[in-house]
Amino acid sequence: MKIMLNGEERELDGGATVTDAVALVGASGADRGVAVAVNGQVLPKGEWPERVLHDGESVEVVHAVQGG
Repeated sequence: MKIMLNGEERELDGGATVTDAVALVGASGADRGVAVAVNGQVLPKGEWPERVLHDGESVEVVHAVQGG
């Protein structure tokens, strides 16, 4: 299946979850400061493992970083 992940088309196996998409961008559910929106709607971290992605969906993963 194909999704848009942070503005880029990516291929994922069927049944892939939001947790899988987060891992593709180098983050993890254990990281602090990571937020995910699916089709423009922010998804609570506790729902990532259960939320199966579907062909054509848009996923944005944002990882906050400290610095000045």
